[in-house]
Amino acid sequence: MRISGKTVVITGGAKGIGATAARAFCEQGAQVAIIDFDEKAGEALAQQLHAEGNDAAFFKADVSDEQDVDSAAQAIAEQFGTVDILVNNAGITMDAMTLKMDVSTFKRVLDVNVTGVFNCTKAFLPGMVEAGAGRIISTSSIAGTGGNVGQANYAASKAAIIGMTKTWAKEFGPKGITVNAVAPGFIETEMIESIPEKVIAQIRQLTPFPRFGRPEDIANAYLFLASDQASFINGTVLEVDGGMLK
Repeated sequence: MRISGKTVVITGGAKGIGATAARAFCEQGAQVAIIDFDEKAGEALAQQLHAEGNDAAFFKADVSDEQDVDSAAQAIAEQFGTVDILVNNAGITMDAMTLKMDVSTFKRVLDVNVTGVFNCTKAFLPGMVEAGAGRIISTSSIAGTGGNVGQANYAASKAAIIGMTKTWAKEFGPKGITVNAVAPGFIETEMIESIPEKVIAQIRQLTPFPRFGRPEDIANAYLFLASDQASFINGTVLEVDGGMLK
């Protein structure tokens, strides 16, 4: 996919979809910088990938903290040079019905999911502008396109990512940088362990495809949008949801 030799940053890359994506980019020959707040999981993954012969490293940062992100970006530049691909994958959920959701819970999700994407994009953008090329891929959700009960904060954050993606596609496109988003449907990760079986059954009925998504499905979407084959795709939201009914 012509990603070999390129440098990719994956936020939230220590576990789940992010970790799967880190491995997928390594398999394609990329240099991978993993950013995450979970130092233990991030270091373990980077060491494992490195032991397998890949060029991967972990950098601890809270994406909602601008100074943290800037420090990580500087360290990544010193180790890898210019970043070619940024995957804004980091995100959290803190679900509650609106009447039971306090403002601090609402803000925390937006701080990570929206401000975090802004911080990381702003930190790595100058190098892409200087190079006259780059790929920025951010993770939205079907909750951002269709809403979801009990996820007012999460849905708002993922809708905001779509708005930023379309804005940045217009701002950065003339500089040779494409900006796109991936909107996953229901993906089998650790997060589903806390979801009641009754809710999972309801979601299954809304998914026409005979299985839920896997982390690899999202990682493959990242790979495609990061590749030269997607060089004229800009400002799009790629829904990877098995045709989920909305």
